[in-house]
Amino acid sequence: MEKLSAFVTTFNNDRTLAACLESVKWADEIVVLDSFSTDGTERIAREYGCRFSQHKFMGYGPQKQMALEQTSNRWVLLLDADEVLSPESQAEIQALMQKGPDADGYTLPRQEQLFWKMSSPGVRMNHFLRLFDKTRGRVSDMPIHAAPEVRGEVKRLQHPFYHFGETSIHVKVDKINHYSTGLVADKQARGKRANPWIMVFYPPLFFLRSYLFKRSFLNGWAGFIGSVTMAYYVFLKYAKLYEAEQFAKHGDSLLPQASTKQPVKAGRQA
Repeated sequence: MEKLSAFVTTFNNDRTLAACLESVKWADEIVVLDSFSTDGTERIAREYGCRFSQHKFMGYGPQKQMALEQTSNRWVLLLDADEVLSPESQAEIQALMQKGPDADGYTLPRQEQLFWKMSSPGVRMNHFLRLFDKTRGRVSDMPIHAAPEVRGEVKRLQHPFYHFGETSIHVKVDKINHYSTGLVADKQARGKRANPWIMVFYPPLFFLRSYLFKRSFLNGWAGFIGSVTMAYYVFLKYAKLYEAEQFAKHGDSLLPQASTKQPVKAGRQA
């Protein structure tokens, strides 16, 4: 039987953290690394007996890696604070730990909240590597969408976990605006160059992939809106990369020249 450590990074997650921790309370250890929350996050973590610590946010990848390094067991399970294991997923992981893993890591399908409803089970879910042998893996240093990477065999688990992150269209648009900006520097560091034609052709293809081939149409209008916003996210990633290259080329020459004159102080009238 393998012991399991669950690890979670947090910042002001008191709305969803209790459900997250409730779904992994059977683990041998829960590590919570917080970025100095100002809500009830710390109280909830301590109520569940977590190993709680705080550190200034360093970026998604480095923060998760630091939390991973605080775990004491070889096998680890990563959850975000707005994610919850389903009862079936809990039983599947517990059974796997009981008999002993036969791979170096496992992906789990994720069922998404889509604004006002949960995504249909008939939609093709994305699989995420969340359960792994930490001696064979680590968390990537990506500034956005950081995820574990494992050297060795990775298998799929059957049962889903839930993501309660897309609570409204407003939240979704805020996220994709933030994420698309955060990816620009990473793309430039990896030598990616902007191709404006990608902005023309890729977003519509991504919409069709999401709405038709991944069957988001099963989610009704929520699925249509979600697919459109994700196509917009794809557009923004490449538009902002193109914009960064243009600013590097042209600078801020369109802006008026800054005044070098001292401001005139209003005198007292006679």
